[in-house]
Amino acid sequence: MMETKPNHRGFELGEFVDEYGIKCSIQKSSLATDDCIWLGVDDPQPQQGPPWKPYRLPANVVMHTRMHLTRDQVAALLPLLHRFVQTGELYERADEVNNGD
Repeated sequence: MMETKPNHRGFELGEFVDEYGIKCSIQKSSLATDDCIWLGVDDPQPQQGPPWKPYRLPANVVMHTRMHLTRDQVAALLPLLHRFVQTGELYERADEVNNGD
């Protein structure tokens, strides 16, 4: 389930949690030179292990966890996502291709 609302700057923001309960979002970008979206994990929650335990990153470390995608990049992903929704697979399997002959 996705909750949508404007962010603090008025851009569209959709918030959801993934299969592991990690908070994620999709947001219209403020980039002035191209139409883009941000998509990904909001807080990476780094861990160290095993056994896996929370890991505090040093203050001078930056992690990029959100993709900044153009319309062309999203268009390239859509067929894969659509196939996944329909079949549970990202790519056509070899047996599907051979059965189509």
